[in-house]
Amino acid sequence: MFKKPVDVKTIQRLSGADKKKLRRTAKGRFPQASDADLDAILPPKAEITVAKYPNHVLVYGIEGEFPMIFNTDARGHELFPTVYALWKVPHLLPAFTLKGGEVSRFVIGGADLMFPGISIPPEGFPSFEAGQPWAVKVPGNPAAIAVGSTTMSSTEALKAGLRGKALKILHYYRDMLWDSADGCYVPNEGFFDDIVVEDPNPVSTSQAPDSAEEPEVTNDGSVSAEDAGVDISDNHGTNPGIQIEAVEEITDVVNELKLPEDKTTEQAPVEMEHHNLRTEEIDSLLDKCLLQALYTSIKEKDLPMPGSTLWANHILPNRPPGVTIDIKKSSHKKLSKWLQSKSSSGLISAKEDKYKKEVVLLAINHKHPDYMAFRPEKRVQELVEHEKDVAESSVTKQLEVAEIYKPSSHVKPIFVAVEADMEKYYSAPEASDIVFRYVEKEKLVKPTDRAKVILDVTLCDALYKGAIKKGSAYPTEIHKKDLGSAFLNRMQVHHKVSRGTQEVIRKGAIRTIQIMTERRQGNKKMTRLSGLECFLMDPDSLASELQKKFACSTTTAELPGKKGQYEILVQGGVIDDLAKHLVDHYDVPKRYIEVYDKTKR
Repeated sequence: MFKKPVDVKTIQRLSGADKKKLRRTAKGRFPQASDADLDAILPPKAEITVAKYPNHVLVYGIEGEFPMIFNTDARGHELFPTVYALWKVPHLLPAFTLKGGEVSRFVIGGADLMFPGISIPPEGFPSFEAGQPWAVKVPGNPAAIAVGSTTMSSTEALKAGLRGKALKILHYYRDMLWDSADGCYVPNEGFFDDIVVEDPNPVSTSQAPDSAEEPEVTNDGSVSAEDAGVDISDNHGTNPGIQIEAVEEITDVVNELKLPEDKTTEQAPVEMEHHNLRTEEIDSLLDKCLLQALYTSIKEKDLPMPGSTLWANHILPNRPPGVTIDIKKSSHKKLSKWLQSKSSSGLISAKEDKYKKEVVLLAINHKHPDYMAFRPEKRVQELVEHEKDVAESSVTKQLEVAEIYKPSSHVKPIFVAVEADMEKYYSAPEASDIVFRYVEKEKLVKPTDRAKVILDVTLCDALYKGAIKKGSAYPTEIHKKDLGSAFLNRMQVHHKVSRGTQEVIRKGAIRTIQIMTERRQGNKKMTRLSGLECFLMDPDSLASELQKKFACSTTTAELPGKKGQYEILVQGGVIDDLAKHLVDHYDVPKRYIEVYDKTKR
């Protein structure tokens, strides 16, 4: 939901009455929260703002500080706390604990959480209903890293053999909502000293240095707050237990956690601690992790990349299992010096960003002897995606809707240049990867600004031919973050809908289901339901089901002038219950349901 940057439509302060209403709604949504807990996330004397997003999401926050609550339906009922709120009040939501820290790097990348990745507590599997807000934590750490909504009840999960998707992740640490705060931070040891948690195993931190030297990496792989470019504002002074941490601090700690219990026994003989490694061995291990990351996880479109991001998201996750890296034990002592040495050797291109005061990775030399001689290791798929196909087939009536793209004549030269299949359907990431492969092949990245791409004749025609007004000049370059979306706009949009063994691909964007209530003669209400065919639902079967559920008469009729499209007429005003039934029992996402109540005046 907050993976990509989205411009806020409006931001305004809440009135006193609206603040009280929000507080009442939050109290009902989070029943375990006390008045003191609500005061912590919605201070009575503070100004509360609401930011409205184009996707109908509302974000409530403390003015000048952090977003605390967001809702997904624009009606104020589907409230969820942000990670900032959960760091202030850890018991605000029940939480799933991951089996191992390695799963966390997928969760904080926005992947939904599967049941195989959840650790079951000794007291047994927790009880929950579908659509409830739950948090995600790593073992031994009370700080939540993500928030989501349960996809099914605990009863349904047990019937399915604890397979399938457990939590739809809506917000996670380091997404755009977290980054929108005026001074992003992560909690540290002092923070956890001020609150009561069940397992107070705090995140270790280091004080932010006063000098403006290059980033210094601590023993646990973290970077100090000031060196990492985090805004240390006066807002944090309101709570002396809060210190500003480096961007990779929590990510590093998450990656340091043990793997799931069923694998520790097998891996125990090969586990090594960093104090058992000599300086030469640590240097060699660092180089191996860097090459593994360059091969497997770092893409051309990700560059330029801050050194702290490279360390936290790519170097640490590519360590051998059970091995801890302490860069201070290496011959380089600091992250910046290590990256600069790799730049001097010609493997990568890196330079120091004077504004952020850290070294930035600019480019990769794929022709370097070390790169060409290296053979990357194959990694085991993480638990987040484990047995995905089996899990989906075990849940009856599970619906999947995906927007896919087919190459058009505009982009054909790009596909031909990289030898990609013109007859294949592509997801958005796959289509974006095609154009970046072309950029890499033709070496179109601007040398003086690695964040921009130079448009040659072929790429310029693919993106803009026929779209620029006659007489207007064609662009000569484009920012990397805009290249993918511009390329997708020139492809043919299709949608794929699958339910069980059924699958259909249709041209264009998917049509929504429409539910409309209106008055008939005698002031009686009638609810119309249409658009079911797009979601592989049989109108006659559903009409019979609704007749039993609502104890009312139902009829099915073909829409005039629309062959093959049917409408279900349901007696009575069941508009809200009908929408909920489609979401709960047919897995139709809420964004694909439009509701019109013509009985309200």
